Amino acid sequence: LGIIEAIRCVLSYFYVRIRPPKNQDNFENWVAARFGWRLYNIFFKTYTDFVTKVTSDPSLDLEALNESFKEIENKSNIKTPRLLTAALGLGSETGEFVEIVKKMFLQGKPPSEDNIFHMKRELGDIMWYWATACASLGLDPYEVISENQEKLAARYGEKFEVERSEVRKEGDL
Repeated sequence: LGIIEAIRCVLSYFYVRIRPPKNQDNFENWVAARFGWRLYNIFFKTYTDFVTKVTSDPSLDLEALNESFKEIENKSNIKTPRLLTAALGLGSETGEFVEIVKKMFLQGKPPSEDNIFHMKRELGDIMWYWATACASLGLDPYEVISENQEKLAARYGEKFEVERSEVRKEGDL
């Protein structure tokens, strides 16, 4: 940055400590309030502009998101509120399960009965959201499991092989 620019960054930082942006509900003002406008413009603005440019309209605008919901509901039998609930729930509950596993393997959390019970509870939550996803898509959970078995049997045959997990046949999702 150079000494002059570094001084400008420090001054910008102190300026926002004295006079922070009033509205910190958006990323730009939130970052500026914590690091100063100069650092925001140097490190964050270009990337923030890029992210906005490559983001879909439904991800940026509530009205466009509502239109997307309506279009999906009108063109399919998908129950969008349930599917959204399932997708968000699967992501968050899976994250909670992974967090316990991570702490056991990497941070010394004991493989105790309490932690196994905690994982059991999280797996139950994952199952609940999985069943909700099946219901939102009008899928029979048994058929989903059967389809998965058929897919894996076609991919691996009798035994797992790394090569088959990495290099898949066309159409093997």
